Amino acid sequence: MKALMLPRILAALIGLLMASSGLGWLTDPAAAAASLGMPLLEGMGRSSQIGDMTAFFVGIAVLCFWGAWHCEGPRLQSAALFLILTALFRVLAWAAYEAPFATVFIVVELVCAGLLLYVARRFNAEGDDIIG
Repeated sequence: MKALMLPRILAALIGLLMASSGLGWLTDPAAAAASLGMPLLEGMGRSSQIGDMTAFFVGIAVLCFWGAWHCEGPRLQSAALFLILTALFRVLAWAAYEAPFATVFIVVELVCAGLLLYVARRFNAEGDDIIG
């Protein structure tokens, strides 16, 4: 288990990054929206924007924290899936809908996803060693 401390910390740090973004959506949604290059919407759009964005970031954070705490690779793989899909759909938005190519966001999402998949693999391999 001692060998897994650094991977656990890495997953938790990604969780902190995501939790920070989620908290931003709860405490200062206008700034959180601006940090992602979008305006804060009005009416029901605002409700959807704040609810969906908070759920996205907090959900990933929970998966990261849970996976790090319990050394559960599948939780981290789930978090990575959301980040990979986000990057993929950003590329689709650029290719099909004339959105600017969001290089910085895509790189951050893919790097975080890659790190989570690496940690998940370490957890899964360690679990195989413990069980087998």
